Amino acid sequence: MVSALRKLGILCATWDIDTCRLDGDAVGPGAPLIVHVNAPMLPATLLRMPRTLRTGRKIIGYWAWELPVVPDTWKHARRHVHEIWAPSRFTADALIPLGRPVRVVEHPVGVADQVPSGRDRASFGLPENAVVILVSFNLASSMVRKNPIDTILAFREAFGDRQDRMLILKIGHIDNYPEDMAAIREAVGNSINIRIDTHHYSSADRLALMGCCDIVLSLHRSEGFGLVVAEAMALGRCVIATDWSATAEFMDATCGLPVAYSLVPAHDPRGVLDMPQTCWALPDRHSAVQALSLAADNPDLRNRLGKSAQERIAERLDGTSLLNAIHAAGVKAWR
Repeated sequence: MVSALRKLGILCATWDIDTCRLDGDAVGPGAPLIVHVNAPMLPATLLRMPRTLRTGRKIIGYWAWELPVVPDTWKHARRHVHEIWAPSRFTADALIPLGRPVRVVEHPVGVADQVPSGRDRASFGLPENAVVILVSFNLASSMVRKNPIDTILAFREAFGDRQDRMLILKIGHIDNYPEDMAAIREAVGNSINIRIDTHHYSSADRLALMGCCDIVLSLHRSEGFGLVVAEAMALGRCVIATDWSATAEFMDATCGLPVAYSLVPAHDPRGVLDMPQTCWALPDRHSAVQALSLAADNPDLRNRLGKSAQERIAERLDGTSLLNAIHAAGVKAWR
């Protein structure tokens, strides 16, 4: 958002929650405050901020959520914000019952300056002659929601031990979730064509890894936006993703391979997303296997879908919703 705002000619300063450091342009006392902190943590965050940053301003909560209903604990934060921005219509619909104005402001992936580094397959230890499929997720975002176990099973069903097909599981924040990692390693077993990558890459290297792969796969149960899917599409990758929740707002069969699903009660062993009164997707494994086989065997299809995906992100996530929201908040461009 910061990169896009500056590219669109909007003065923007940032305050880092961890370091309490203020950086950026001089924006004036009346500029709105956009807080990228979800509702349960928002009041405590505002108390940590200097009074000059949070008084006399419109306060906007930029909130993300991955289910059709938000927990009751989110209601307490609504009195601390004048309005709410959400990265997708899917999330916005869940936030409307909180009783504050809600605006869809998508992540401006198509206009933000995100450039991969120059690293190639060899630098990542990837084979040149294999179709490489990337799954990238953060364990702090709920393993069950990201659905790596079903992903591994779908890959193995599609390709077995073929050495010309490789699955890369790029996993972040593993230290606090040893049980999750144990379950993933057990599912991988002795597979010679599945690799777990837990390196911490710079943003540029992470995008380079994505660009080195032929297919980006996301068999998620739900996404509040789907940043990995959007970034992969922006890089012109062929994307296979569950055809439900926020990713379905910008990816369809004209620019990717949607995976069929059924809706089931949302159960999460960690409790954060355990809301069985609502639902999330159970990706259809047969549909996933078909999509994987089709994409892996057809480089022309991958190239065509990748080109269409790149065009879709450039058009759909071009910063228009962000610029409209900023102007509605009373901010004018400086150029």
